[in-house]
Amino acid sequence: MTAMQGALAKDAELMVAQTKPTFLECMQLVERLHRRLLDVIRIRLEEMNKTDINAVQALLLYNIGSLELTAGELKTRGYYLGSNVSYNLKKLVEADYMTNKRSEHDRRSVRIALTERGLQICELVDGLYDEHLGAMLKDGIFDRERLRTIRQSLREIERFWSDQLRYL
Repeated sequence: MTAMQGALAKDAELMVAQTKPTFLECMQLVERLHRRLLDVIRIRLEEMNKTDINAVQALLLYNIGSLELTAGELKTRGYYLGSNVSYNLKKLVEADYMTNKRSEHDRRSVRIALTERGLQICELVDGLYDEHLGAMLKDGIFDRERLRTIRQSLREIERFWSDQLRYL
């Protein structure tokens, strides 16, 4: 290693050491934000006296929306930390929030879609998002451009980790 390469390596190590606390705090914030989102949804469900569904299940319904898709497609669209998607889908079918039927084209595949009851939960979550977004914009927590910057940063982190997983 040349002296120049050694100096560059030392600079990189210093940059990592200086940046790591902020990076770790950001990762913890993302994790906590997901938990807070579930708390907010849970409270809204309780306010609406919807006791037969939990926040993770409501988020599953929201991510399905008006689409008809497979459980595998749903898993790639949503982020369900520590939740068993198959179990939740079964419970949602039993509670009449969604239907499942064998695909006509591939009998091994099961297609899922929301019932009217499921669409009501989807609308409840969508209304909650509208309400909270409006309040955050009004309070100046962010504006449209700042939100786009946050989204871009989060996408870049997601892309980096997705690439890392591809090469493991």
